[in-house]
Amino acid sequence: MDVKIAPSWKSHLEEEFEKDYFKNLVSFVKEEYQHHTVYPPGSKIFNAFDKSSFEDTKVVIIGQDPYHGPGQANGLCFSVADGVRKPPSLVNIFKEIKDDIGKEVPQSGNLERWAEQGVLLLNATLTVRAREAGSHQKKGWEQFTDAVIKKISDEKEGVVFMLWGAYAQKKGAIIDENKHHVLKAKHPSPMAAKYGGWFGSKHFSQANEYLKNQGLEEIEW
Repeated sequence: MDVKIAPSWKSHLEEEFEKDYFKNLVSFVKEEYQHHTVYPPGSKIFNAFDKSSFEDTKVVIIGQDPYHGPGQANGLCFSVADGVRKPPSLVNIFKEIKDDIGKEVPQSGNLERWAEQGVLLLNATLTVRAREAGSHQKKGWEQFTDAVIKKISDEKEGVVFMLWGAYAQKKGAIIDENKHHVLKAKHPSPMAAKYGGWFGSKHFSQANEYLKNQGLEEIEW
């Protein structure tokens, strides 16, 4: 099956694309795009993989579903397209970055610039029906993204994994913490942040400190 994904990832995930569950997933997703409004646009489904190669991946941030409002999702977790209003979780991410490392909040919520530096912004589910949160869950995407996480954990060393909230932490249970740097915090959503555990987590400075200690270039958050 020919899945349009960056060559560096394709070679590492080829076996996954041949499995029955993935073939069924592709059929389901094609059907959904034909009969419903689905986000992100088809060309952006694998945007996280197109912007960040397997070899260059230094940081992994795990999200859940793509945004399901018009024009928001661009294939990177927590990210929105240029010119789109920042969702509340992203507002809180930028607030924490400012508090943590002093970087001013950018105008755009497009995180492609992070991805291009080696940050894999991976949603557990890569597609969603418009205005129907969770509509593409339990169709096979979670199995695929688990395989991606395991592949990174098994075949790379010294990757920073940022696990925000209970869902991401449960999904990240397969990460080998002896080989990688795993950072955990509450989810940046307004409700979770309100009760503490997101603000002051300092994940961005911790990630950069870890990368620097390995002789790697820090992320320009």
